Amino acid sequence: MKLATTLGDFRGYCDTYEDRVGHVCEAGFRYLDLDLYTAEKNDALLVSDNWKENAKSLKSYAESLGATFIQAHSPGGNPLEKGEKFDYLLKTTIRSIEVCGEIGIKNTVVHAGMLKEISKEEYFERNREFFRKLIPTMEKCGVNVLCENSTKANMGGMYFTNSGSDMLEFVKYVDHPLFHACWDTGHANCEGNQYDEIMTLGEELYALHVHDNGGHRDEHLIPYCGTINMDDVMHALIDSGYSGYFTFEASSCLRHSRYWLGNRRVFEKDTRLSEPQLFMQKQLEKLMFDTGKYILEKYDLYEE
Repeated sequence: MKLATTLGDFRGYCDTYEDRVGHVCEAGFRYLDLDLYTAEKNDALLVSDNWKENAKSLKSYAESLGATFIQAHSPGGNPLEKGEKFDYLLKTTIRSIEVCGEIGIKNTVVHAGMLKEISKEEYFERNREFFRKLIPTMEKCGVNVLCENSTKANMGGMYFTNSGSDMLEFVKYVDHPLFHACWDTGHANCEGNQYDEIMTLGEELYALHVHDNGGHRDEHLIPYCGTINMDDVMHALIDSGYSGYFTFEASSCLRHSRYWLGNRRVFEKDTRLSEPQLFMQKQLEKLMFDTGKYILEKYDLYEE
């Protein structure tokens, strides 16, 4: 199994995709998840008129470092919202799939939408309507779109596909050969068991987001910084026949001063220590690579 991570590890530290690729490769990673989660107005891939050229250049740069893009994450947002936010989300999500096609990425994760007081039936129908809007681009570009499990810790009273059985049911409900599933170990750790849920997904599991937490909040930590049982996860991946990449999404061991789970306390007289620094994240990135390699080697699964 090949070890990968997201360029999101260096979101907030680097302005360009190329810089993020360079730092991830410096830590030892050679398989990359293209983080397109934040669709900024000046984004070189999602909103630029020169996005094709920029995508080709980024692919070439990664290849010059011996690296390959193997999956992606589409822009974040709620596709069950209406109006300008939805229009922008749909536009940038379609563009993200086109970027994947240009770079040669076969799998990208796209979040489903959520609303309070929505039934499972309505959730399935309204999200299928959204994903169907992506199908022409998926087919044109040859890119699989993957839905992702979440957790009540994030969703609160909003319904979401948090279990393997719900995810499998939703994948079958959408019913398209390019629509499959990504399993998020951190979200699952907030829910409990992993083995049975991964086994339930079976051959529909096309990608992973591997990260840890304390079991109560979606913290995106490196394994062993929380309570996840990696033996549980590894046995499930082996027994289910998973053949994809072991991809980290453990980007928040260091938190910036403004963070969705809670902002850093403010000391108005001085802010010189308010933000983590690039050198810190680079050290963590190397630790993450070594930790992932250790996990895979213990099960004789590590592949260069």
